[in-house]
Amino acid sequence: MEAVILVIHLLIATALVGVVLIQRSEGGGLGIGGGGGSSGGFMSARGTANLLTRTTAILAAAFMVTSLVLAVLAGSHSRPRSIIDTLPAVPPPGQTAPLPGAPSAPAPTQTPSAPLR
Repeated sequence: MEAVILVIHLLIATALVGVVLIQRSEGGGLGIGGGGGSSGGFMSARGTANLLTRTTAILAAAFMVTSLVLAVLAGSHSRPRSIIDTLPAVPPPGQTAPLPGAPSAPAPTQTPSAPLR
């Protein structure tokens, strides 16, 4: 699921970069072909600018949505735990806790006692 959303996210990002680069800085839009004026083409300069602006807004919204979805999916793998949950258990009063990494003391051996006569 994440891989599919990631591929869609990358395609949207590439398309967004392409649409932004096609636009003219002064808002004329596309600037390729047409030549402006009364050429009577399919799209006028204003219509092209409106189309590119609308396309940019749609792609930007889709980019934000896929970013949020990917962030939620990435965060759901490991739930953050409280630091209190990671602390070692406190021994009862009067006992000392072994140091981490210290060798443990050998268990005391009991010698069988001979019956008293």
